[in-house]
Amino acid sequence: MAAFKTEIVQVNIPEGCNIVVGQSHFIKTVEDLYEALVTSAPGLEFGIAFCEASGDCLVRHDGNKEDLEKIAVENARMVNAGHVFIVMLRNGYPINVLDRIKGVQEVCRVFAATANPLQILVAESEQGRGVIGVIDGFPTKGIEDEEGKAWRINLLRKIIGYKR
Repeated sequence: MAAFKTEIVQVNIPEGCNIVVGQSHFIKTVEDLYEALVTSAPGLEFGIAFCEASGDCLVRHDGNKEDLEKIAVENARMVNAGHVFIVMLRNGYPINVLDRIKGVQEVCRVFAATANPLQILVAESEQGRGVIGVIDGFPTKGIEDEEGKAWRINLLRKIIGYKR
């Protein structure tokens, strides 16, 4: 029986940014994610990195903001797991792009889309590395009461403007 070990990778999410972490299956992922993102929301800034799982096994990357592309590459290098992609977002939210990302033909799954502190759980065997899950944010601390409900509704309707 082959042995494996696990590792927790704490990814870097700069203030004011969000991250989307997923798995894909083809070298064309970077180009197709770029096209999906660049047309999804006006003013969206992003960087993409993709861990190639065969051939040269490089971190492929692109984006429309160099600093976000660099952060995506750094996070991808830390995760270092086959066919994982990292998208760093600024001036937009995952809700603006998730359907577009999931609609890319090569995308198999999305593990996380968040601005919260994010840990990626990675398993490593003799063959390579793979993502087995994520830890997104913190544990719950209670149950929403009327004050919490009012805060949530105000956030969505007045502050963010997602609901009327």
